[in-house]
Amino acid sequence: QVQLVESGGGLVQAGGSLRLSCAFSGRTFSTYAMGWFRQAPGKEREFVATINWSGGSTYYVDSVKDRFTISRDNAKNTVYLQMNSLKPEDTAVYYCAARSVGWGSLELSGYDYWGQGTQVTVSS
Repeated sequence: QVQLVESGGGLVQAGGSLRLSCAFSGRTFSTYAMGWFRQAPGKEREFVATINWSGGSTYYVDSVKDRFTISRDNAKNTVYLQMNSLKPEDTAVYYCAARSVGWGSLELSGYDYWGQGTQVTVSS
């Protein structure tokens, strides 16, 4: 069974940076595509970024392009989300997700496993 554990969330001022990590265990990490999603209070969970099995292909929601970077280290079984130039509207619980095929997806339903989430709060 795949387990995902996120870390790295916290409170940061607008314009600051955070790096989220998601540790994967239970299966062969390099065969899974990974994604990051977020859910703000009172809103639906939304797609943020996805990365394919090798790290050679990434995709972002428009609102985070040029600010966030998704990456992975297959030797460490970890996926990252580097978040720069944070805005108050980035405040949400951020979830890591794993997809048991090698290419990414923008859809929640495309993922098979989810982490418990990590809170990111951006103050103005």
